[in-house]
Amino acid sequence: MMKMQFGVLAFLVALSAIEFGFASPNTVPAFLWSPHLHNGGMDEAVNYQVMSAKDLVDSVFTQGGWSNILCSVKKVEQPVVDVALVFIGRELLSSDVSSKRNSEPSLVNTLNGLFTSSNFSLAFPYIAAPEEERMESLLLSGLKQACPHNVGVSNIVFSDSCFVEDGMIQKLSDLQSFKDHLLSRKETRKEGETDLVVLCSEGSESNSQSGQSHSERESISELVSSVEQSGSKYTALYVSDPYWYTSYKTLQRFLAESGTGNSTVGVATTCDELCKFKSSLLEGILVGIVFLLILISGLCCMAGIDTPTRFETPQDS
Repeated sequence: MMKMQFGVLAFLVALSAIEFGFASPNTVPAFLWSPHLHNGGMDEAVNYQVMSAKDLVDSVFTQGGWSNILCSVKKVEQPVVDVALVFIGRELLSSDVSSKRNSEPSLVNTLNGLFTSSNFSLAFPYIAAPEEERMESLLLSGLKQACPHNVGVSNIVFSDSCFVEDGMIQKLSDLQSFKDHLLSRKETRKEGETDLVVLCSEGSESNSQSGQSHSERESISELVSSVEQSGSKYTALYVSDPYWYTSYKTLQRFLAESGTGNSTVGVATTCDELCKFKSSLLEGILVGIVFLLILISGLCCMAGIDTPTRFETPQDS
């Protein structure tokens, strides 16, 4: 009971930091938890630093202990975990994880329940958008960097929606395929082996166009429930992909502005947070220029007034 209270407090502190902090439109939260791991005296923590996606991956492998879990030469230092789950979302931003401005309440409530009921949890409220690589690519690079000699992951699985260039990695198409894979691995997995399972969400726009019915909340809940029902020990990471969000929204605006005819069908034309920020900034600059011109014109007019400095005394008649 005390453990859960500390977990709730840590999650609420993370929400408060997001709500009252200076979260930009391109920062996203990340949550790392496990019901089966312990990290000494730091079982719950919140990192308030604005960090890059690459620094997040490094923190997961160091502070989260994933280097001990996934590297075969370090497994003796950490309790055995059967599955390392990674959920890469597409919609949740730092500004969304707030009780007042929450656009995804069901997803946040699900993450809150998983986060607060775990023995070990880490919260990262502010993850800045990467400039070039996507989160799944950074995760795979971080795994190879953390385990340069011998990666202790016996089986790596990504979803088809993940963008990874390694052709040797197995990919699965839908949520049911992941469930079947976890069930089969439960029977064939050797003692001490760890599987890495990465599920990338396609976003609400892609789900509506492709006819998929599973939201991010449903995918997380069903996959975690499947792992728990199988009796496997797991650790999990949830993070939104800021690179995908930024690039996709920029592409949406470009298509909405430049497309003609049927090319703009189904493209959102509303002004998002980044659009509002840029428009407000441009408006302020234009107003400032106008007032500056008025000030300069007034000063020039005052400087051009030529009045005598002294007046002659009128003569007495």
